[in-house]
Amino acid sequence: MKIKGVFILITGLVLVASCVDLNKITINSPDLSQIADGTYQGKSRVGPVRVTVDVTVKDRAMSSIKIIKHFNGRGKRAEAIVPAIIEAQSLNVDVVSGATGSSKAILKAIENALTK
Repeated sequence: MKIKGVFILITGLVLVASCVDLNKITINSPDLSQIADGTYQGKSRVGPVRVTVDVTVKDRAMSSIKIIKHFNGRGKRAEAIVPAIIEAQSLNVDVVSGATGSSKAILKAIENALTK
């Protein structure tokens, strides 16, 4: 019975994920010159993907981004987007191929952290 329940859960998650139009998710890069030094927490949900991040701003730049939680299914490799964000000091970076949903969830969580 447990295997059947897990199969139903996974099938449901796949169906929910397929209903999310990833092209409709917009990511806006905040103006870092307007953000005071500190650590900000943000969350996002894109279909079944849930992300919580801590973003540290120092001297008007993102100095670190820590992924606190990332419920992602097979999108773990999207976490590789973090160094590109810090290097670009922008959320206008390419998503990780094959992990678009998780990439957008991470980007949206960072946006939410810096704009609340």
